[in-house]
Amino acid sequence: MGSQLVARFPGGMLSLAFLIHIARIHHSYGAAGLVLAATSVGQAVAGPLTSRWMGVWGMRKVLLLTLVVCAVAIGTIAFAPTLPVVLYMVLGLIAGLSYPPIQPAVRTIYPKLVNSTQITPLYSLDASAQELIWIAGPVVATFVAIQVSPVTAITVALAFMVVGGIWFIASPEVGQVRIPRARRKLGVVLGRPPVLLATVTGFLLVGACASVEAGVVATFGEGDPQSGIVLSIFSIGSLVGGLAFGHRPIGPNALAIRMFGVFVGMALAAAFMDFWWLSITLAIAGIGIAPALAVMFTIVSASVKFSETAEAYGWVGTGQLMGAALGSAAAGFMIDGFDAPGAFWVAIAFAFV
Repeated sequence: MGSQLVARFPGGMLSLAFLIHIARIHHSYGAAGLVLAATSVGQAVAGPLTSRWMGVWGMRKVLLLTLVVCAVAIGTIAFAPTLPVVLYMVLGLIAGLSYPPIQPAVRTIYPKLVNSTQITPLYSLDASAQELIWIAGPVVATFVAIQVSPVTAITVALAFMVVGGIWFIASPEVGQVRIPRARRKLGVVLGRPPVLLATVTGFLLVGACASVEAGVVATFGEGDPQSGIVLSIFSIGSLVGGLAFGHRPIGPNALAIRMFGVFVGMALAAAFMDFWWLSITLAIAGIGIAPALAVMFTIVSASVKFSETAEAYGWVGTGQLMGAALGSAAAGFMIDGFDAPGAFWVAIAFAFV
Protein backbone atom coordinates (compact mmCIF):
# COMPACT_ATOMS: atom_id res chain seq x y z
CA MET A 1 0.00 0.00 0.00
CA GLY A 2 2.85 2.37 0.81
CA SER A 3 4.64 1.83 -2.50
CA GLN A 4 1.53 2.27 -4.63
CA LEU A 5 0.56 5.45 -2.76
CA VAL A 6 3.99 6.97 -3.47
CA ALA A 7 3.80 5.87 -7.12
CA ARG A 8 0.32 7.36 -7.52
CA PHE A 9 1.06 10.58 -5.61
CA PRO A 10 1.73 12.47 -8.89
CA GLY A 11 -1.98 11.98 -9.65
CA GLY A 12 -2.66 14.78 -7.17
CA MET A 13 0.18 16.97 -8.44
CA LEU A 14 0.60 16.81 -12.20
CA SER A 15 -2.63 18.53 -13.27
CA LEU A 16 -1.89 21.68 -11.30
CA ALA A 17 1.83 21.59 -12.12
CA PHE A 18 1.09 21.23 -15.87
CA LEU A 19 -1.57 23.93 -15.65
CA ILE A 20 0.78 26.49 -14.08
CA HIS A 21 3.73 25.49 -16.30
CA ILE A 22 1.91 25.71 -19.66
CA ALA A 23 -0.04 28.81 -18.64
CA ARG A 24 3.20 30.62 -17.78
CA ILE A 25 4.88 29.61 -21.04
CA HIS A 26 1.99 30.44 -23.38
CA HIS A 27 0.18 32.99 -21.15
CA SER A 28 -3.06 31.13 -21.69
CA TYR A 29 -5.10 28.93 -19.37
CA GLY A 30 -6.97 27.73 -22.46
CA ALA A 31 -3.73 26.28 -23.85
CA ALA A 32 -3.00 24.63 -20.50
CA GLY A 33 -6.52 23.19 -20.47
CA LEU A 34 -5.96 21.61 -23.89
CA VAL A 35 -2.81 19.88 -22.62
CA LEU A 36 -4.64 18.60 -19.53
CA ALA A 37 -7.53 17.38 -21.70
CA ALA A 38 -5.11 15.47 -23.96
CA THR A 39 -3.49 13.88 -20.90
CA SER A 40 -6.88 12.84 -19.49
CA VAL A 41 -8.00 11.37 -22.81
CA GLY A 42 -4.78 9.34 -22.95
CA GLN A 43 -5.34 7.98 -19.44
CA ALA A 44 -8.97 7.12 -20.16
CA VAL A 45 -8.11 5.23 -23.36
CA ALA A 46 -5.12 3.43 -21.84
CA GLY A 47 -6.80 2.27 -18.61
CA PRO A 48 -8.44 -0.97 -19.83
CA LEU A 49 -5.76 -1.60 -22.48
CA THR A 50 -2.60 -1.47 -20.36
CA SER A 51 -4.42 -3.33 -17.57
CA ARG A 52 -5.24 -6.15 -19.99
CA TRP A 53 -1.62 -6.25 -21.21
CA MET A 54 -0.56 -7.29 -17.70
CA GLY A 55 -2.22 -10.65 -18.32
CA VAL A 56 -0.32 -11.04 -21.61
CA TRP A 57 3.23 -9.94 -20.72
CA GLY A 58 3.14 -9.90 -16.92
CA MET A 59 2.73 -7.05 -14.47
CA ARG A 60 6.39 -6.15 -14.08
CA LYS A 61 7.09 -5.81 -17.81
CA VAL A 62 4.05 -3.64 -18.48
CA LEU A 63 4.59 -1.48 -15.40
CA LEU A 64 8.27 -0.95 -16.20
CA LEU A 65 7.64 -0.13 -19.87
CA THR A 66 4.85 2.34 -19.12
CA LEU A 67 6.87 3.92 -16.29
CA VAL A 68 9.83 4.60 -18.60
CA VAL A 69 7.72 6.03 -21.45
CA CYS A 70 5.60 8.15 -19.11
CA ALA A 71 8.65 9.50 -17.26
CA VAL A 72 10.30 10.52 -20.56
CA ALA A 73 7.12 12.30 -21.72
CA ILE A 74 6.68 14.17 -18.43
CA GLY A 75 10.36 15.05 -18.30
CA THR A 76 10.18 16.44 -21.84
CA ILE A 77 7.22 18.65 -20.91
CA ALA A 78 9.21 19.99 -17.96
CA PHE A 79 12.68 20.48 -19.46
CA ALA A 80 12.29 20.92 -23.23
CA PRO A 81 12.68 24.42 -24.67
CA THR A 82 9.41 26.24 -25.30
CA LEU A 83 7.25 24.13 -27.63
CA PRO A 84 4.03 24.85 -29.56
CA VAL A 85 0.82 23.98 -27.74
CA VAL A 86 0.17 21.12 -30.19
CA LEU A 87 3.45 19.42 -29.25
CA TYR A 88 2.69 19.83 -25.55
CA MET A 89 -0.69 18.19 -26.25
CA VAL A 90 1.04 15.27 -28.02
CA LEU A 91 3.41 14.84 -25.07
CA GLY A 92 0.46 15.02 -22.66
CA LEU A 93 -1.38 12.39 -24.69
CA ILE A 94 1.69 10.11 -24.60
CA ALA A 95 2.05 10.64 -20.85
CA GLY A 96 -1.62 9.74 -20.37
CA LEU A 97 -1.50 6.70 -22.64
CA SER A 98 1.58 5.37 -20.84
CA TYR A 99 0.53 6.27 -17.28
CA PRO A 100 1.55 3.18 -15.24
CA PRO A 101 -1.49 1.03 -14.35
CA ILE A 102 -0.54 0.87 -10.67
CA GLN A 103 -4.11 1.08 -9.40
CA PRO A 104 -5.50 -1.87 -11.40
CA ALA A 105 -2.37 -3.87 -10.53
CA VAL A 106 -2.58 -3.38 -6.78
CA ARG A 107 -6.32 -4.01 -6.67
CA THR A 108 -5.79 -7.21 -8.61
CA ILE A 109 -3.13 -8.30 -6.12
CA TYR A 110 -5.11 -7.52 -2.94
CA PRO A 111 -7.44 -10.58 -3.09
CA LYS A 112 -4.34 -12.81 -3.21
CA LEU A 113 -2.86 -11.22 -0.05
CA VAL A 114 -5.78 -11.52 2.40
CA ASN A 115 -8.72 -13.82 3.04
CA SER A 116 -12.27 -13.05 1.93
CA THR A 117 -13.31 -11.54 5.27
CA GLN A 118 -10.50 -8.99 5.11
CA ILE A 119 -10.86 -7.87 1.49
CA THR A 120 -13.62 -5.28 2.01
CA PRO A 121 -11.82 -3.55 4.92
CA LEU A 122 -8.61 -3.61 2.84
CA TYR A 123 -10.28 -1.94 -0.15
CA SER A 124 -11.81 0.61 2.21
CA LEU A 125 -8.43 1.33 3.78
CA ASP A 126 -6.95 1.69 0.30
CA ALA A 127 -9.73 4.09 -0.77
CA SER A 128 -9.23 6.08 2.43
CA ALA A 129 -5.45 6.20 2.10
CA GLN A 130 -5.66 7.47 -1.47
CA GLU A 131 -7.37 10.59 -0.11
CA LEU A 132 -3.89 11.56 1.11
CA ILE A 133 -2.99 11.95 -2.58
CA TRP A 134 -5.78 14.48 -3.09
CA ILE A 135 -5.23 16.27 0.24
CA ALA A 136 -1.46 16.71 0.06
CA GLY A 137 -0.78 16.48 -3.69
CA PRO A 138 -2.39 19.77 -4.82
CA VAL A 139 -0.93 21.58 -1.81
CA VAL A 140 2.62 20.38 -2.57
CA ALA A 141 2.25 21.11 -6.31
CA THR A 142 0.93 24.63 -5.78
CA PHE A 143 3.47 25.52 -3.08
CA VAL A 144 6.49 24.28 -5.07
CA ALA A 145 5.24 25.76 -8.38
CA ILE A 146 4.66 29.20 -6.88
CA GLN A 147 7.52 29.36 -4.38
CA VAL A 148 10.20 27.69 -6.55
CA SER A 149 9.06 27.02 -10.14
CA PRO A 150 6.55 24.94 -12.12
CA VAL A 151 9.43 22.90 -13.58
CA THR A 152 10.50 21.96 -10.05
CA ALA A 153 6.92 20.97 -9.19
CA ILE A 154 6.76 18.65 -12.22
CA THR A 155 10.18 17.25 -11.30
CA VAL A 156 9.04 16.49 -7.75
CA ALA A 157 5.96 14.69 -9.10
CA LEU A 158 8.17 12.77 -11.53
CA ALA A 159 10.48 11.74 -8.67
CA PHE A 160 7.50 10.35 -6.72
CA MET A 161 6.38 8.42 -9.79
CA VAL A 162 9.79 6.88 -10.51
CA VAL A 163 10.73 6.07 -6.89
CA GLY A 164 7.26 4.75 -6.01
CA GLY A 165 6.99 2.87 -9.32
CA ILE A 166 10.34 1.10 -8.86
CA TRP A 167 9.47 0.33 -5.23
CA PHE A 168 6.13 -1.18 -6.26
CA ILE A 169 7.58 -3.12 -9.24
CA ALA A 170 10.31 -4.53 -6.99
CA SER A 171 7.78 -5.76 -4.40
CA PRO A 172 7.80 -9.58 -4.14
CA GLU A 173 4.00 -9.74 -4.44
CA VAL A 174 4.12 -8.19 -7.92
CA GLY A 175 6.37 -11.00 -9.07
CA GLN A 176 4.43 -13.73 -7.27
CA VAL A 177 0.96 -12.92 -8.64
CA ARG A 178 0.49 -14.04 -12.24
CA ILE A 179 -2.58 -12.81 -14.08
CA PRO A 180 -3.81 -15.43 -16.56
CA ARG A 181 -4.27 -14.26 -20.15
CA ALA A 182 -7.86 -13.07 -20.73
CA ARG A 183 -9.55 -15.22 -23.38
CA ARG A 184 -12.41 -12.89 -24.24
CA LYS A 185 -12.22 -9.75 -26.35
CA LEU A 186 -11.37 -6.35 -24.90
CA GLY A 187 -14.47 -4.75 -23.40
CA VAL A 188 -16.56 -7.89 -22.93
CA VAL A 189 -16.01 -7.74 -19.15
CA LEU A 190 -17.78 -4.37 -19.12
CA GLY A 191 -20.98 -6.25 -19.97
CA ARG A 192 -21.01 -7.92 -16.56
CA PRO A 193 -23.58 -6.06 -14.39
CA PRO A 194 -21.32 -5.59 -11.31
CA VAL A 195 -18.50 -4.13 -13.47
CA LEU A 196 -20.91 -1.87 -15.34
CA LEU A 197 -22.48 -0.79 -12.03
CA ALA A 198 -19.07 0.03 -10.52
CA THR A 199 -17.99 1.89 -13.67
CA VAL A 200 -21.16 3.99 -13.99
CA THR A 201 -21.47 4.70 -10.27
CA GLY A 202 -17.78 5.62 -10.09
CA PHE A 203 -18.31 7.94 -13.07
CA LEU A 204 -21.19 9.67 -11.26
CA LEU A 205 -19.45 9.82 -7.87
CA VAL A 206 -16.23 11.32 -9.22
CA GLY A 207 -18.23 13.64 -11.47
CA ALA A 208 -20.09 14.90 -8.41
CA CYS A 209 -16.81 15.43 -6.54
CA ALA A 210 -15.26 17.28 -9.49
CA SER A 211 -18.31 19.56 -9.67
CA VAL A 212 -18.06 20.29 -5.95
CA GLU A 213 -14.38 21.16 -6.30
CA ALA A 214 -15.15 23.62 -9.11
CA GLY A 215 -18.01 25.09 -7.07
CA VAL A 216 -15.83 25.61 -4.00
CA VAL A 217 -13.13 27.36 -6.03
CA ALA A 218 -15.78 29.55 -7.68
CA THR A 219 -17.22 30.41 -4.27
CA PHE A 220 -14.01 31.69 -2.70
CA GLY A 221 -11.79 32.45 -5.71
CA GLU A 222 -8.61 30.75 -6.94
CA GLY A 223 -6.25 32.64 -4.63
CA ASP A 224 -8.28 32.33 -1.44
CA PRO A 225 -6.87 29.74 1.01
CA GLN A 226 -10.40 28.96 2.19
CA SER A 227 -10.94 26.97 -1.02
CA GLY A 228 -8.06 24.65 -0.19
CA ILE A 229 -9.18 24.29 3.42
CA VAL A 230 -12.75 23.34 2.48
CA LEU A 231 -11.57 20.81 -0.13
CA SER A 232 -9.11 19.32 2.37
CA ILE A 233 -11.95 18.88 4.86
CA PHE A 234 -13.96 17.21 2.08
CA SER A 235 -11.12 14.70 1.54
CA ILE A 236 -10.56 14.23 5.28
CA GLY A 237 -14.26 13.33 5.59
CA SER A 238 -13.69 10.53 3.08
CA LEU A 239 -10.61 9.36 4.97
CA VAL A 240 -12.55 9.25 8.24
CA GLY A 241 -15.52 7.52 6.58
CA GLY A 242 -13.33 4.79 5.15
CA LEU A 243 -11.64 4.11 8.47
CA ALA A 244 -14.87 4.25 10.47
CA PHE A 245 -17.30 2.40 8.20
CA GLY A 246 -15.23 0.56 5.60
CA HIS A 247 -15.15 -2.67 7.61
CA ARG A 248 -18.92 -3.06 7.60
CA PRO A 249 -20.28 -6.06 5.65
CA ILE A 250 -21.60 -5.42 2.15
CA GLY A 251 -25.30 -6.10 1.58
CA PRO A 252 -27.57 -5.55 -1.42
CA ASN A 253 -28.21 -1.92 -0.44
CA ALA A 254 -24.70 -0.99 0.71
CA LEU A 255 -23.74 1.08 -2.33
CA ALA A 256 -27.09 2.89 -2.51
CA ILE A 257 -26.96 3.80 1.19
CA ARG A 258 -23.40 5.12 1.01
CA MET A 259 -24.12 7.11 -2.14
CA PHE A 260 -27.27 8.52 -0.53
CA GLY A 261 -25.09 9.88 2.27
CA VAL A 262 -22.91 11.63 -0.31
CA PHE A 263 -26.04 13.04 -1.98
CA VAL A 264 -27.46 14.38 1.31
CA GLY A 265 -24.22 16.15 2.22
CA MET A 266 -23.93 17.79 -1.21
CA ALA A 267 -27.60 18.79 -1.21
CA LEU A 268 -27.18 20.48 2.16
CA ALA A 269 -23.98 22.19 0.97
CA ALA A 270 -25.85 23.95 -1.85
CA ALA A 271 -28.07 25.82 0.63
CA PHE A 272 -25.44 28.37 1.75
CA MET A 273 -22.13 29.41 0.16
CA ASP A 274 -20.52 29.97 3.56
CA PHE A 275 -17.11 28.70 4.73
CA TRP A 276 -18.31 26.96 7.90
CA TRP A 277 -21.49 25.60 6.32
CA LEU A 278 -19.58 24.16 3.35
CA SER A 279 -16.93 22.69 5.65
CA ILE A 280 -19.52 20.85 7.77
CA THR A 281 -21.78 19.65 4.96
CA LEU A 282 -18.96 18.54 2.67
CA ALA A 283 -17.40 16.64 5.57
CA ILE A 284 -20.74 14.80 5.81
CA ALA A 285 -20.71 14.14 2.06
CA GLY A 286 -17.09 12.99 2.22
CA ILE A 287 -17.85 10.33 4.84
CA GLY A 288 -19.62 8.21 2.23
CA ILE A 289 -17.04 8.46 -0.55
CA ALA A 290 -14.33 5.99 0.52
CA PRO A 291 -16.90 3.40 1.76
CA ALA A 292 -18.75 3.68 -1.58
CA LEU A 293 -15.51 3.18 -3.52
CA ALA A 294 -14.73 0.17 -1.33
CA VAL A 295 -18.04 -1.44 -2.31
CA MET A 296 -17.32 -0.84 -6.01
CA PHE A 297 -13.85 -2.39 -5.80
CA THR A 298 -15.13 -5.37 -3.78
CA ILE A 299 -18.02 -6.26 -6.07
CA VAL A 300 -15.69 -6.19 -9.08
CA SER A 301 -13.21 -8.48 -7.34
CA ALA A 302 -15.96 -10.89 -6.29
CA SER A 303 -17.77 -11.09 -9.61
CA VAL A 304 -15.22 -11.53 -12.43
CA LYS A 305 -12.62 -14.13 -13.30
CA PHE A 306 -9.15 -13.37 -11.98
CA SER A 307 -7.86 -13.12 -15.55
CA GLU A 308 -10.30 -10.25 -16.19
CA THR A 309 -9.90 -8.40 -12.90
CA ALA A 310 -7.18 -5.99 -14.04
CA GLU A 311 -9.11 -5.01 -17.19
CA ALA A 312 -12.29 -4.56 -15.12
CA TYR A 313 -10.48 -2.16 -12.78
CA GLY A 314 -9.11 -0.40 -15.85
CA TRP A 315 -12.67 0.27 -17.02
CA VAL A 316 -13.64 1.47 -13.55
CA GLY A 317 -10.70 3.88 -13.62
CA THR A 318 -11.68 5.11 -17.09
CA GLY A 319 -15.21 5.77 -15.84
CA GLN A 320 -13.84 7.84 -12.98
CA LEU A 321 -11.58 9.85 -15.31
CA MET A 322 -14.52 10.57 -17.62
CA GLY A 323 -16.60 11.58 -14.62
CA ALA A 324 -13.93 14.01 -13.48
CA ALA A 325 -13.70 15.57 -16.95
CA LEU A 326 -17.45 15.83 -17.62
CA GLY A 327 -18.25 16.89 -14.05
CA SER A 328 -15.74 19.74 -14.25
CA ALA A 329 -16.97 20.79 -17.71
CA ALA A 330 -20.65 20.77 -16.71
CA ALA A 331 -19.84 22.67 -13.51
CA GLY A 332 -17.92 25.26 -15.52
CA PHE A 333 -20.89 25.97 -17.79
CA MET A 334 -23.25 26.18 -14.80
CA ILE A 335 -20.89 28.54 -12.95
CA ASP A 336 -20.86 30.82 -16.00
CA GLY A 337 -24.66 30.84 -16.03
CA PHE A 338 -25.61 30.66 -12.34
CA ASP A 339 -22.40 31.39 -10.37
CA ALA A 340 -21.02 28.94 -7.78
CA PRO A 341 -24.38 27.34 -6.76
CA GLY A 342 -24.72 26.02 -10.33
CA ALA A 343 -21.77 23.68 -9.80
CA PHE A 344 -23.40 22.25 -6.69
CA TRP A 345 -26.63 21.61 -8.63
CA VAL A 346 -24.58 19.50 -11.07
CA ALA A 347 -22.99 17.61 -8.16
CA ILE A 348 -26.37 16.96 -6.55
CA ALA A 349 -27.76 15.57 -9.81
CA PHE A 350 -24.75 13.30 -10.34
CA ALA A 351 -24.87 11.98 -6.77
CA PHE A 352 -28.63 11.40 -6.85
CA VAL A 353 -28.49 9.45 -10.12
